[in-house]
Amino acid sequence: MTTILVTGFGPFPGAPFNPTGPLVQALARLKRPGLADVKLVGHVFATSYAAVERELPALIARHKPDALLMFGLAPRAKTLRVETRAHNALALLPDVGGASARSKIANAGPAARALPAPTMHLVNAVRAARVPAILSRDAGRYLCNYLCWRAAEAAVKPGGPRLAAFVHVPPLRRKPRPRRAKARLSAEDLARAGTRLLLTLTAAARR
Repeated sequence: MTTILVTGFGPFPGAPFNPTGPLVQALARLKRPGLADVKLVGHVFATSYAAVERELPALIARHKPDALLMFGLAPRAKTLRVETRAHNALALLPDVGGASARSKIANAGPAARALPAPTMHLVNAVRAARVPAILSRDAGRYLCNYLCWRAAEAAVKPGGPRLAAFVHVPPLRRKPRPRRAKARLSAEDLARAGTRLLLTLTAAARR
């Protein structure tokens, strides 16, 4: 059996609604022929460094996922962004608990870590769902980047996941789309893209 751990984040300062939480809950319940004999584990992190530090290793130890599919909100994004790397740098922004991280994640670590994922295949899967998507080399300097770094670390450890993908999503449109307006994505767009991402990563994890 293939196990996929799907994660999102809760709200954070400046973002009282984080669409990745509902997305993860929906994906964890998804039923598709392409997900036969697949164990889906959904988890929504509180947007805090302590939560990621404590819960990610525990989830990996408990479920032994073959792949991680992680989502985070990028408030200024206009498309889905499939991240390719995590940077060994953090902005001194407080999390939901008021805690701030140091400026580097690992004092003796490399400047960046690549995320082991079929990133271009994931971008193409989203585009096939009629949702705009791009590759990104910058996961930011906040909790999303921190989770990317910890996931990339876990992937090179014995018993860790072979694949770890992170996708930034833009804010969602909460009202009907105005005619001729360049509006944000809807929840339906995100659900369709999330399904394609999950199916694509699952297929890669099986190979």
